[in-house]
Amino acid sequence: MIQAVSFGLLDSLNALLIGVIVALGVMLPRNAAYRRIVTLLIAGDWFGVFVLSFITMVVFDGIRDLVQRALDSPVFGILLIITGVLTFVATLRGDGGGGSPLVRRILDPLQAPSFKTVVVGFILGLAQSATSIPFFTGLAYLSAGDYHAAVRYGGLVVYASLALSLPALSAVFVGLVRAYPYSVFGRAFEWMRGNREVVVKLAGYIVAVALTLFGVVKLL
Repeated sequence: MIQAVSFGLLDSLNALLIGVIVALGVMLPRNAAYRRIVTLLIAGDWFGVFVLSFITMVVFDGIRDLVQRALDSPVFGILLIITGVLTFVATLRGDGGGGSPLVRRILDPLQAPSFKTVVVGFILGLAQSATSIPFFTGLAYLSAGDYHAAVRYGGLVVYASLALSLPALSAVFVGLVRAYPYSVFGRAFEWMRGNREVVVKLAGYIVAVALTLFGVVKLL
């Protein structure tokens, strides 16, 4: 269970969703319904993560013996290390742009709270999870664990919530900045805006180092 929680938290380092939330905080007028928009966005994202985690759990439960053998194999640790190294190299070589053109396209239907806001969040949740090694790894540990089906599938609610924990905190932080632009939160936000490449790269390095460490521990 600890492994599943760890990878769920690692999955919360979602640069795209956090970038969208920050961009909304900057671009929306002061009188815009920021809280409602980000609430619907995160709710849609959570549902997307939950749906894919449920489907993945059903698949993993059907091949549980294979999943367990894969987790027990040293090959799994080696794959984690390789993924960590590749993530580190990709972060090092990246420009820290965080997909700015994509973020701008995503922002178009998010100018006001609506059903489209939920749909955009849902799509982002699916995309985030489908391209995340930590997401699938955490679910593999949860499926292979000796837990009752009610615990495994009920735990998906917590798992999806963990995956959205950092974006949710980011939304609260940006909301505080909008409400108190000259507070310590506002100054911190200005620093992050001025050092965006550093912040994005830091998230990538954290994921890379964590995956590598998990792989090393798995081999010991």
